[in-house]
Amino acid sequence: MLGQNILVVDDESNIVQSLAFVFNREGFDAAKTGEGVQSMSMIRGSKPNLLSLDIMMPNKNGYEVCQEIKSDPELQDIQAVMLSSISNEESRRHAMSQGADDYINKPFSLMRV
Repeated sequence: MLGQNILVVDDESNIVQSLAFVFNREGFDAAKTGEGVQSMSMIRGSKPNLLSLDIMMPNKNGYEVCQEIKSDPELQDIQAVMLSSISNEESRRHAMSQGADDYINKPFSLMRV
């Protein structure tokens, strides 16, 4: 979609590559990184429309990234979808309390319905 930017943040390179490929194929401009601290500089620089965010990452986890963008008035409108292999309700609630807009459990399917 013209003007629709997505940032994929995940330390699993196969997930990052797969999601970026699908988003790009669908017409979005998808950037990617595998690290939480680097994601913040990318978010501040490009202000993506959507953030696909893993929870468990080195240096800065997804909860921290999500909380940081949602507490910043210049970034709080960015939609944040958390992706995680942690499939318990406590993790989901914590992600939502940090400002996540949605929570998707890994593994997930990239197949079209």
